[in-house]
Amino acid sequence: MRAFTEERAWAKFHDPKSLILALVGEVGELAELFQWLPADEAVRRVAVEPLRTRVGEELADVLVYLVRLADVLDIDLASAARSKVRAAADRYPAEDHHGEAPQKG
Repeated sequence: MRAFTEERAWAKFHDPKSLILALVGEVGELAELFQWLPADEAVRRVAVEPLRTRVGEELADVLVYLVRLADVLDIDLASAARSKVRAAADRYPAEDHHGEAPQKG
């Protein structure tokens, strides 16, 4: 993403606020594809074209903006994700939370 951005001289447009707004916009486009799908049918319906391709495109857009934001902020996204999952495993041990949704609060 950095090379793609540099080749086009787009870095001046990639401040954190602008990237976050672009990311939110792409998440919105992804959400729109699921907005009226019955929850219990979503996986089945996304397995069929053309929805499968559209969902893949929107997921890719979300990923691209997220990776670019992490790059601009000099955050090792893979490391941050591993830390987050380890913390969640400590907070919600499988033996205490198996088959239960975590409760907020």
